[in-house]
Amino acid sequence: MAEIFAGCGYWSQVEKLEEQVLLVRKQLYGEKHPGTLGTMADLAAAYWHVGKLEEAEKLEEKLLFLCKQEFGEYHPNSLNAMSNLAATYRLHGKLQEAEKLEEKVLILRKQALGDHNLDALNAMVNLSATYRENGKLDKAEELAEKVVLLCKQGFGELHPRTLSCMVNLAVTYRRCGKLRKAEELAERILSLHIHTIGESHPNTLHSMINLAAIYKDRRKLEEAEKLQEEILSLFKQTNGDYSPLTLICMAKLAATYRDRGNLQEAEKLQVELVLLRKQVMGERHPNTLVSMTNLAAIYQQSGMLQKAEKLQEEMLWLSKEVLGEHHPDTLNCMANLAVTYWRQCKLPEAEKLQEEAILLYNRIHGEHHPDTLISITNLASIYRQNGKVQEAEKLLEAYQDRY
Repeated sequence: MAEIFAGCGYWSQVEKLEEQVLLVRKQLYGEKHPGTLGTMADLAAAYWHVGKLEEAEKLEEKLLFLCKQEFGEYHPNSLNAMSNLAATYRLHGKLQEAEKLEEKVLILRKQALGDHNLDALNAMVNLSATYRENGKLDKAEELAEKVVLLCKQGFGELHPRTLSCMVNLAVTYRRCGKLRKAEELAERILSLHIHTIGESHPNTLHSMINLAAIYKDRRKLEEAEKLQEEILSLFKQTNGDYSPLTLICMAKLAATYRDRGNLQEAEKLQVELVLLRKQVMGERHPNTLVSMTNLAAIYQQSGMLQKAEKLQEEMLWLSKEVLGEHHPDTLNCMANLAVTYWRQCKLPEAEKLQEEAILLYNRIHGEHHPDTLISITNLASIYRQNGKVQEAEKLLEAYQDRY
């Protein structure tokens, strides 16, 4: 039953069932039984999908410890547990922990299986993605190009694994700012996918998503919008309205509508997206929070500041609860809400929140980080509007020294 719910994306029901199964298996077989360990992994995955990252992380850390004890570090179950825990660290914003663990996974996979084994290649792809998220773009690009070369040598260009790695490389090129190379590779990938597996295949649709994103980066907004509308229609036909992938497509199309100034269509689609994500994933899931952030931005851009404020206050509370006060997304929520207060001339509230955000930005990112500097300039403007001219000048002098 849990597998059926998982296949449909009903992760809240999966969570409840797996908690019951885990309790029974512990009682019947003990904590170290392979069946119990498998259920722990399934429950951790359910926690992950409903946005309970702390619970997922805690359970996966325990699972990894038990797998090492029971099977040893080189066993596939232990290596899978390491990979899953690293993915949770990455989603939780703990990029250094994720990177360290994935580097270890890659070493162990290579030692046990060699470079050309599929699991070793997957480990390279995961590590490349973490390098990319951690801002280590040269390392990410080098590893992604190596993976593509190994896949072409081992499987050929038309193999699904090779195409998947080419997608990862195109994404890395995009993050490195090499947009022409990214676009050329993405168009090649899409052509190969349509030729080998057809237009409606999920991998083809993902290729279309990536190409549309690159079009946006290159300010080819008409091409991006046309492609994204086609993608959303295909995903609804193949996956239904409630599929997480359909929801991602909705989010990307709403963003493109917003970029083109079509705010009514953007708002309509984003409101629908927030409701669907709350139903499917729950209001505490990080993706739901991102959708709420984007809807608040549309409200701001449309001048609906009271709606934006109400939504941002809800988001800030949820982000603190789910991600913690020091998570980058929480800090961004604080900064965005402060701006909304400011635009409504709620200067005491804006000042207090912006000061808190700057302290946290300094602590987490450092005083030279762009987000820290933007918050400083915003606070200076708030001070000036609030009649605190000396405080504003002092803050701007510090900004100029840092910049």
